[in-house]
Amino acid sequence: MGMKRFGMLLLFLTDIATVLITLQSAIVMRGRLLPSFFSLPEFPQIDFTYFWWIFPVWSFFFFYEGLYAKRFSFWDEVKTLWKVAVFSTLGVFAILYLGKFGERVSRITLVVMGVISFPVLPVVRINVKRLLIYLGLLKSKALVIGAGKTGELIFRALKRDPNLGLDVVGFLDDDPLKIGGKIGGVRIHGGVDNAHKYIGRCGIDDVIIAMPGCGREKIFSLINKLQHRTRNILLIPDLFGISVLGTNLQHFFQEQTIGLELKNNLARPFNIIIKIFFDVLFSFCLLAIFALPMLVIAVLIRLNSKGPAIFSQERVGRNDRPFRCYKFRTMCDNADEQLASVLGNNPGVRDEWKKNRKLSNDPRATPIGVFLRRTSLDELPQLFNVLKGDMSLVGPRPVTRPEIERYYREQAKLCFGVKPGITGLWQVSGRSNTDYDYRIALDSWYVRNWNLWLDVVILLKTVMVVIKREGAV
Repeated sequence: MGMKRFGMLLLFLTDIATVLITLQSAIVMRGRLLPSFFSLPEFPQIDFTYFWWIFPVWSFFFFYEGLYAKRFSFWDEVKTLWKVAVFSTLGVFAILYLGKFGERVSRITLVVMGVISFPVLPVVRINVKRLLIYLGLLKSKALVIGAGKTGELIFRALKRDPNLGLDVVGFLDDDPLKIGGKIGGVRIHGGVDNAHKYIGRCGIDDVIIAMPGCGREKIFSLINKLQHRTRNILLIPDLFGISVLGTNLQHFFQEQTIGLELKNNLARPFNIIIKIFFDVLFSFCLLAIFALPMLVIAVLIRLNSKGPAIFSQERVGRNDRPFRCYKFRTMCDNADEQLASVLGNNPGVRDEWKKNRKLSNDPRATPIGVFLRRTSLDELPQLFNVLKGDMSLVGPRPVTRPEIERYYREQAKLCFGVKPGITGLWQVSGRSNTDYDYRIALDSWYVRNWNLWLDVVILLKTVMVVIKREGAV
């Protein structure tokens, strides 16, 4: 415990140092850089000590958001740090207003500081935290009870997000066929009822109960036996597939029970308006950035092969309404006519098309088309679909009419009850490396779990996926 407290102290000092860096950077920008572009009042020569009262404000919100008491996944920590930046900036301005000394402080400096902290704070903090976890200062030993599919799933999830700082050191299971085996190189031990002995012997901080098929009495007995022997118990219920983001836990104290409140976020008019506003605003910004590259791409397509630069195809939109989906043309002009001969001459290619509705090495693609697909630049014209109201920046895949047969009835209701998206959850989860049924499952999950932060995360991950060219075709 002493090492973890030391690690938390180092993390706190890192946060304060980062606030200092952003403040000093803002002071330099306000005093030397911004006056070169804008007509601003003369800036007095001051240093960060003039703003000493800012640090308690930022420290308060670091603690208030639980950044030294809770575990966060990578994207949850980014969101929390951004909240701290916003709340701290607003808190500083509130102090200026209430203290009535705003005229003596450069408010531009404080705004610039808040803006700089958005990229700097997550980058510095998360990388320092990873280093501290690697050094063992913020790492906790975890014991997984249950070595079935659920236990393996949780193990993979923890490995995929090291930001949580949980190191699975062992599994417990009563199945004799599993005892002695390994999951991801971690040994499976026997004797679930002896979990308390492993906790004391191995210094276990966290216990994960991953036995959703186990009886109620068994689960209660385990929790009651282990709750006061370890810091945290994570219970994985048998509720896979339901919405999880934004789900609220309702307490019924007298009845000693709890309930999960599940919300349909995309059925709320206010949320729909927010999503539309977000789509339109960012689409205009992206068009302003990519206008010249899009013009260059259109010219290159025309020079590279015969046919128009923009290709449109009928897709199924919200509430089963058809629309024309725009893309840069990546294939020869008569691609549809050639598809039959391409599929007919090669059974393996035919099976790939039937499974994924795409070909990894499509012979109909033009040289410039191959590049556009690999970089996903062929989808830039869909920004006009967003502005027309046919699509969203993030959403389920826009599919053709024949593809609807692949959807189960409930999945179709979910996925075609909202606008399709330029990007989506499947694009950042392996893209073309995922099979078609998994794509449908991901799109269904997205609709159930929508919130604005999820859209932001998917857009950021899309940028990283495109840069790395993961799974592109």
